[in-house]
Amino acid sequence: MSELFTDLWPGLLGAFWVTIKLTFFSAIGALVLGVVLTAMRVSPVAILRGIARTYIEIVRNTPLTLIILFCSIGLYQNLGLALAPENDNFIKNNNFWLAVLAFVIYTSTFVAESLRSGINTVHFGQAEAARSLGLSFTQTFRYVVFPQAFKAAVVPLGNTLIALTKNTTIASVIGVAEASLLMKSTIENHADHAILVFMIFAFGFIIITLPMGLLFTRYTRRKAVA
Repeated sequence: MSELFTDLWPGLLGAFWVTIKLTFFSAIGALVLGVVLTAMRVSPVAILRGIARTYIEIVRNTPLTLIILFCSIGLYQNLGLALAPENDNFIKNNNFWLAVLAFVIYTSTFVAESLRSGINTVHFGQAEAARSLGLSFTQTFRYVVFPQAFKAAVVPLGNTLIALTKNTTIASVIGVAEASLLMKSTIENHADHAILVFMIFAFGFIIITLPMGLLFTRYTRRKAVA
């Protein structure tokens, strides 16, 4: 038992810190891309609506593991896409940002659908009134529709963020040293304590995701549309 904790604790905080960074950067990117996709999805331009709808349907129904492998093998190994500066830690940093890219591509589709569901709660008269005042589609979306839709989409967006945090475990397939990769290596070295290792890492993810749920619940009670 003591040998297990000796091997585990030095890298535990670092592994979960990588998980938190993956979640943070991926969430920001997914929110930005998700907003763009949402605007395209409700755009009066048919081509933009078609592109957004096709992208969302294809990506959302593609396994996340395949998207991560596509970013690593397809974009980096075959096309030479480098997302990190050339240095001694290039492979490590590049794999990290490739994983972030994959999570952004995948999670943005769920963000877009959450925001679109929020837009459906905004009365159509709001947009008509904005257009009658001379606002363009972009201004109407930015100043009238989106702020109200965002409040209505708080709960599904919170669920998407929690799901993203748990999905970061898949980054281990391309060698990103996050929590699940450390868990796998620890179990390999201490197979007789597998259940205890599972419990430790499960508790770690609970510590990360539980405050998110509480925070979004509190925000929902204060701001969300009833």
